[in-house]
Amino acid sequence: TQVLRKSLQRGIALSAGSFLVYEAHKLISGLAEVHASFKVEEVIEQADYLYGSGETEKLYQLLVQHKNSDDAELLWRLARASRDLAQLSSTSAEEKRKLAYEAFEYAKKALEKNESNFAAHKWYGICLSDVGDFEGIKTKIGNAIIIKEHFQRAIELNPKDATTIHLVGIWCYSFADMPWYQRKIAATLFATPPTSTFQEALRYFHMAEEADPNFYSKNLLFLGKTYLKLNNKKLALLWLTKAKEYPAHTEEDKQVQKEALELLNSI
Repeated sequence: TQVLRKSLQRGIALSAGSFLVYEAHKLISGLAEVHASFKVEEVIEQADYLYGSGETEKLYQLLVQHKNSDDAELLWRLARASRDLAQLSSTSAEEKRKLAYEAFEYAKKALEKNESNFAAHKWYGICLSDVGDFEGIKTKIGNAIIIKEHFQRAIELNPKDATTIHLVGIWCYSFADMPWYQRKIAATLFATPPTSTFQEALRYFHMAEEADPNFYSKNLLFLGKTYLKLNNKKLALLWLTKAKEYPAHTEEDKQVQKEALELLNSI
């Protein structure tokens, strides 16, 4: 009886020990999950700070460490950072190409992970257009419908995102301003080739400005350029002056200032 009692006590002690180990494991696993989610939030917070500060290279170095992440929010930011790095004048031609294709893969993965993420659609469209620059005008025009579809889906998911509205304006402007030889290529690729007008482009640029006034130097520039195309010099002067005077936070802003000044001098 004494032996049996001791065996039972030992069994209960072992069971209690096993239970405590199990509970500790559960607690540690739960904390690990919480820590992981906090880590993603922390990385995103750091990334957004670096993006807002125009720290392109530091931003890329931060995010590329997480290229195997399954988080769409991290992945589309990595696509954007890769593209921004490719756009720098200090980046070599070979590196620009490599980064453009990398950016596209990150955007594609972001979309696969979350089809309802508006930014994933936006950056997929942008990066697909960039890849077309390396694959020739036929591929670029061939991808045009897909690109616009992703931009429009992004607007459906987030109607207040001024940048995506601006991008549809750029799409319209590009097709309105398309040279005859590109129109000929478009005619061979589509039964009904995509077309647009400067009036349609103007509408989107104004919609973007209404959604977020003065949000982007390039939107101001294209308002001016579109008014020039429509022979409205008064309004062209207004928007080109705004583009010229826009604070240059990025390399792109500086390029916009330069182009705006050249156009103002030509009027």
